[in-house]
Amino acid sequence: MVKNWDKVKMYDLTQKLSHLTPPWPTYEPLQIKFFKRLSSNGANGQVITTSNHVGTHLDGSLHFCTHGRDIASIPLTDLIGPGVVVDLSDMSEDYGIYTSKDITDRVEVRKGDILIIHTGYAKYGWDQPEGDEVRYMVKHPGPTREFAAWCRKMELKWIGVDCGSADHPMNTKIRDWCPKQAAECEAYFKQKYGKGISDIFPDDHYQLMHIDLFPHDIIHAENVGGEITKILNKRLIVGCYPWRFEGGESSICRIVAYDEE
Repeated sequence: MVKNWDKVKMYDLTQKLSHLTPPWPTYEPLQIKFFKRLSSNGANGQVITTSNHVGTHLDGSLHFCTHGRDIASIPLTDLIGPGVVVDLSDMSEDYGIYTSKDITDRVEVRKGDILIIHTGYAKYGWDQPEGDEVRYMVKHPGPTREFAAWCRKMELKWIGVDCGSADHPMNTKIRDWCPKQAAECEAYFKQKYGKGISDIFPDDHYQLMHIDLFPHDIIHAENVGGEITKILNKRLIVGCYPWRFEGGESSICRIVAYDEE
């Protein structure tokens, strides 16, 4: 419980959003236009067209689960609460795999926490000096089923990741869409693990961070960024603020961390 709001420092963990923000591959980008202007109509007004998977956004369980909750059905107590930010950037590399032990070796995670994962790939976000859309979306690290099982055991409220997906990119349709990068990952896996992509991610493990967890309402936010590097390996209060979106499978959102200094 926050006892003195005068001592609370807020950190914005949200990526900038504009018509330049890349959506997840093949998804509809944000499009914006003015339908009236101050000079001619006395006020500025805009119309936007977008998918829900542009910039920092919360995947609702309805995104991958027919009987899942829509965004409006998620109680505030599930969106806001104690959490921890873990820094994995020291071990992160293109196509890398992280495990639950990699998390718990660095921070204490408690049952019911919100977990924010800093892979370090936020620095490749479109709004950063080192921006690299392909690396950010197609080459970032990700977990295996071991990690998803641990998330269920810990009953996490939600997970945030500072890259394109909570799943490993080669455990998504990106594997089919990007054959050049898939070949790179195949060589990396065989050199590091002695196994290929289909061995590490067989068909029944496909998009496990979505398919395994969403039926249990363990969801995640993707494209987390902003001031994340200022609060690495810290325990604080974290809040995710999506639209109150009836029927929404996912939602663009704002994520804020509150640190009582």
